[in-house]
Amino acid sequence: MPGFALGPKAAARGYRLHGFDTIGSTSTEAARAATTGDAGDVWFCALRQTEGRGRRGRAWETAFGNLAASLLVVPECDPAVTATLGFVAGVAMNRALRQLVPGAVVKQGIDGADGQGGARIALKWPNDVLADGAKLCGILLEAQKRPDSSMAIVIGMGVNVVAAPEGLSYPATSLRALGFDIPAQALFAALSDAWVDAFEVWDSGRGVADILALWRDAAAGIGAEVAVQREGEVVRGVFETIDETGRLIVRANDNRRIAITAGDVHFGGTATVRT
Repeated sequence: MPGFALGPKAAARGYRLHGFDTIGSTSTEAARAATTGDAGDVWFCALRQTEGRGRRGRAWETAFGNLAASLLVVPECDPAVTATLGFVAGVAMNRALRQLVPGAVVKQGIDGADGQGGARIALKWPNDVLADGAKLCGILLEAQKRPDSSMAIVIGMGVNVVAAPEGLSYPATSLRALGFDIPAQALFAALSDAWVDAFEVWDSGRGVADILALWRDAAAGIGAEVAVQREGEVVRGVFETIDETGRLIVRANDNRRIAITAGDVHFGGTATVRT
């Protein structure tokens, strides 16, 4: 195992871990475990992925030394609630980064900044973590049926620890580019413990409101101009909030309140994006 270890809290709760130097996809490994009937609460981590993926089947590049981590869970809740596990993951990642990044500032704003400098980190709806307005981490949820027909959820998280992908249509950054030399293994240990705390707040879906409140407290762009690309159209307006189910609420330019379930979000100057 390439130096990966669970945090003490995760280990005490009985979580398990499989670590790799290089792998095709940690989420593929987690999904494969689900098909064999694995009971869940198991992490798959790697320093490099060769077949990583993001939302809508997009490739996700992982340089060696970055963190690819996927968690298999078998939640006991209404299937409609499982989508909010993405917010649990965001809250956990935010807490892990706050613990490890000196002087991290986590506040509302287009890029989470408060003008005091430092590595300004914020959560971007629905599943990204930003630093200085650039993508630092992506989160992806996938469902996988188990042999007993119950559904498992694979929560994949990719963090740009040493390098960010190039040639993207949006800005991306890494912890190293921000001036922080934090090993992927250290970040994972902090994340595994932060996940335990956030997952216990979620409480099989009973604590969704509490998780969403924590997510809003660290959200990027609330109160700012936003453009959301969805299904061949662009919705423009002001990002008001996320509602009780995690939908993005936009106050459109014609003053309508629009609830958005899925889409690509662009803040500030990029809110002039066209279809």
